[in-house]
Amino acid sequence: MHVDPGTPKSVRIAGVLVGVQGLVGVVFAVILLTQPGVLRAGDRIGEAAFFLLMAAAVIGFGVALVLGKRGARSPAIVIELLLTGIAAYVTAPSNQPVYGIPIAALCVFILYLLLNAGVREWVMDKDPD
Repeated sequence: MHVDPGTPKSVRIAGVLVGVQGLVGVVFAVILLTQPGVLRAGDRIGEAAFFLLMAAAVIGFGVALVLGKRGARSPAIVIELLLTGIAAYVTAPSNQPVYGIPIAALCVFILYLLLNAGVREWVMDKDPD
């Protein structure tokens, strides 16, 4: 694995945070498998497999950001935008702002890390000077 030494620190931090979000997805999938619920066992396994697949992709994008892979930035931005929408739903319609507001704040912070001027210049392979 080749690490790009010119990768901005904010991209590496965002990569770690995105990777942690993926790990949370893995934990969620395990909880789906182990906790009894209203779904039949086959449906629970299918839902958990879907979340594991998505979590693996999110972890992969996080690792790629840490390694300085420019192509991982756009998928990570899309993930954060989707999670921001989920956080809004958790906050308002689900009436659980204790969970929704921190999730939204984390997503907005990661978006800032991935969209600031220095990172845009890095993505376009421009010299910041």
